[in-house]
Amino acid sequence: MKILFLGDVMGRAGRQAIIDTLPSLKADWALDFVVVNAENATGGMGLSGPHAQQILDAGADCITLGDHAFDQKDMMQFIEQEPRILRPVNYAREAPGLGARVFTASRGRKVLVAQVLGQVFMRRAYDDPFSAVDGVLMKHTLGGAVHAAIIDVHCEATSEKMAMGHFCDGRASMVVGSHTHVPTADAQILPGGTAFQADAGMCGDYHSVIGMEKEEPLRRFVTGMTKSRFTPALGEVTLCGLYIETDDRTGKATRVEMIRTGGHLSMAHP
Repeated sequence: MKILFLGDVMGRAGRQAIIDTLPSLKADWALDFVVVNAENATGGMGLSGPHAQQILDAGADCITLGDHAFDQKDMMQFIEQEPRILRPVNYAREAPGLGARVFTASRGRKVLVAQVLGQVFMRRAYDDPFSAVDGVLMKHTLGGAVHAAIIDVHCEATSEKMAMGHFCDGRASMVVGSHTHVPTADAQILPGGTAFQADAGMCGDYHSVIGMEKEEPLRRFVTGMTKSRFTPALGEVTLCGLYIETDDRTGKATRVEMIRTGGHLSMAHP
């Protein structure tokens, strides 16, 4: 199976790049399943229902959120109506929606997608991510109940993401980090057959400070003072993510490639 994960979509420019580019990527690369993290797609803070629909219409089979899951209040209701959107599995128990779901891909193949929030350096203490993911993977065995399993690890610390990759090795097809908006250079297949990258990066304008126009972040770093709100950068967008191919029998990864297409960071792709 050919699977693509695209990292955090940042603001209007990131949304438009997905709308303009994903349909052709899906066709040209013969993708079987696409996951898009879109928790910053609406003004850089959260995801609205209409913007979620645009990304789904562009070809995303699943959208994952993150710690900004419900910054846009209409998502509280929209996520209940749209099963293709997932919030973190270890979010508050009372939160609407689900954190893990099995989807049907091409030729009836079953794909598990789950998202989990890390604990290190995050703004609040979420439930233990390792036990949350363990419960999901025990219920949906790779090569048995599902043909592929994708885990989106949404957190700050690279070490926590790497630990999750090794924790899931052999039990997931892909463990990929999101949240920090900067792509890491460690795409690999772990010994047990799980594809891993500590952070997929963002789908946004990299001539920025993690997707935001530079002026206000620079002012705060230099002076320690706030003058205005952060605003998403609107320049040329680079789509960043992780591409894998899996063995349908075992669900394990047979190929992994980091993706950077368009914008200033373009590189070769599948």
